Amino acid sequence: MVDRLRSPRRDFLRASLGGALGLALADRFRFGLFAQEAGVPAGAAAVAPVAAAAPGAGAKAQAVIHLFLPGGMAQQESFDPKPFAPAEYRGPFRSIETKVPGLRFGEHWKELAKLADRFTVVRTMSHGEAAHERGTHNLFTGYRPSPALQYPSFGAVVSHELGSRGALPPYVCIPSQPFVDAGSGYLSSAYGPFSLGSDPAAGNFEVRDLAPPQGIDEARLARRRALLAKVDSRFRAATPAADEVAAAASFYERAYALIASPEAKAAFDLKAEPDQLRDRYGRHAAGQRLLMARRLVEAGVRWVSVTYGGWDHHDNIAGAFAGQARELDQGLASLLRDLEERDRLDSTLVLVTTEFGRTPKLNATAGRDHWPRVFSLLLAGGGIKKGGVYGTSNSTWTEPEDVALSVEQFAATVYHLIGIDSGKELLAPGNRPIEIVKGGHVVPELLA
Repeated sequence: MVDRLRSPRRDFLRASLGGALGLALADRFRFGLFAQEAGVPAGAAAVAPVAAAAPGAGAKAQAVIHLFLPGGMAQQESFDPKPFAPAEYRGPFRSIETKVPGLRFGEHWKELAKLADRFTVVRTMSHGEAAHERGTHNLFTGYRPSPALQYPSFGAVVSHELGSRGALPPYVCIPSQPFVDAGSGYLSSAYGPFSLGSDPAAGNFEVRDLAPPQGIDEARLARRRALLAKVDSRFRAATPAADEVAAAASFYERAYALIASPEAKAAFDLKAEPDQLRDRYGRHAAGQRLLMARRLVEAGVRWVSVTYGGWDHHDNIAGAFAGQARELDQGLASLLRDLEERDRLDSTLVLVTTEFGRTPKLNATAGRDHWPRVFSLLLAGGGIKKGGVYGTSNSTWTEPEDVALSVEQFAATVYHLIGIDSGKELLAPGNRPIEIVKGGHVVPELLA
């Protein structure tokens, strides 16, 4: 009886609620029960919605901006140049001094060089995954990939553990969810990201699904909500899955709250920023995406994932790297300055990651290939040490010279800063307990 009732009810929801809110938003807030029917596993840990909660005791970071650079940005051309390496290793660019004595960056990072005393550079991030999708999985989940289980992303775990602040979602992707690894994994799809669906740098930028479709006014939306409530009431009386239906309804209410919230609309309104500040960030993808990220964490979003550029430079790294690097340098430096001026840098954790680094030696086409054994990250704010360098790569970027930072150590440190116990167990399908991070530990040398 339950199965016969569930399918037509779901069709009705798609026709009524989906038409009112937009299917993407409705799907974002749907309970994991329906995701399971579609073949997406939902763990027992997500049986009920998580109430909004403050970050854990002692949390230094109230919000996180995770800037991901897909493709594998070269450490040699960014935050770990070696001016005296042989030319075939050193690459096409010179290095420049930074505000920290003895610390040098590639020549295209002039603005970040001026701020080097505000953040820490990790020069010995290391793992064993040389394929894009596997390296990406590492830096979004804190786990190496498994054929048996899709792990949840950092943002999904934050959504699950800490919940939302007000009407805004706890986890947002800019401009959209870039990979499956940025999703909810074995948790319910309800903990996945809300995606803007549009690039903030575009002239016609508009957040997808933030307003009802054309022709659906408030009165019509209210009638559909009332009709949906009647259907839910009848369905709960006719099936033993009443608790699941009630939980599903709560997620629809969150969707309604989002499109009805003036605060949410204001948070996504990039035009509210002064032109001078938008120019300072840069009127390009890097600058405007990072400015939007600042607006969202300021409005209460807990985790914002920003994706920028393409850094898979197997050929002609000299021609492909420079333009992106200059834009990112401008946007990221402006973000750090802006957060500091607003007295928010110490409470906002900024993570700049990529899936792996590049080969020590230039290849036959003047590019670099995949190299996961040693590469660089940039960490700022939210309890991170200022003006630090963690680890030293060897003379030709082949491997760490001293302390390597593992995926598990990185993840445990991030969760520690946002007040989540990384050793806590969540339930995967089959009531299987899985630690948020397995085997990692906090790295005190990274902490302020």
